[in-house]
Amino acid sequence: MTDAAQPHPHLSVARDGAVLTVTLDNPERRNAQTPSLWLALADLAVDLDPAVRVVVLRGAGPSFSAGLDRAMLAPGGVPGETDMIAMAAESAEGAAATIEAFQRGFSAWSEARAVVVAAVQGHAIGAGFQLALAADLRVVADDVQLAMRETSLGLVPDLGGTAPLVSLVGVARALEICATGRFVGAAEAVAIGLANVAVPVAALAATTDDLVAALLAAPEAALRELKPLLRSAVDADRETQLRLEREAQGRLLHAIAGPLGS
Repeated sequence: MTDAAQPHPHLSVARDGAVLTVTLDNPERRNAQTPSLWLALADLAVDLDPAVRVVVLRGAGPSFSAGLDRAMLAPGGVPGETDMIAMAAESAEGAAATIEAFQRGFSAWSEARAVVVAAVQGHAIGAGFQLALAADLRVVADDVQLAMRETSLGLVPDLGGTAPLVSLVGVARALEICATGRFVGAAEAVAIGLANVAVPVAALAATTDDLVAALLAAPEAALRELKPLLRSAVDADRETQLRLEREAQGRLLHAIAGPLGS
């Protein structure tokens, strides 16, 4: 049984058992993003039902997301949205404080207990690229065009994308990708670790479904322990990581063996 909802005018959510599919749903604008969308994404991630084991992030239409709605950067912005120009004009500190809430729409997915899979086709630019990077795994179509264009606008990526980008490709390549704003295609994305697999556009949905099925086939308790364990390995010192490994294993072994006397 599938349950559907629309927590934002440009966001559709469907639940099928242990799988939640979150779709950017404004194909006429290539799923351009706005602050209210980021806040809705944050609410979804923070309030995720513990029974959800896999989340799929996808975009309706030919593109995953063309990034920030450029109208946000014009005087007056977009009706009903945060006026980015007025916000920035007040103070740098105030702008940073406002952006903090927007970042949760991206960073909260890494903290979710579920494994998050991004199915990415066409353009994934700026905020679109950063949303794909917020996922744990990425399946890309062979027409994908990943790009960080913020620097070309006199800005920097600010929606949680810098840490996963550097973790995946290293500082030098991340700097080159961001500073030049160039497109990264499917073959290169797989070669440098930005994507797990690239497939023809027509096979994107089926390949994503196969990956989701494989994740669901893994023992649930082990997969729940595995995601935070591997994420902590990026920054934790050796002794901390060894402790986290043995504590996770202890919980799993205890659950398998059962308490004495049972």
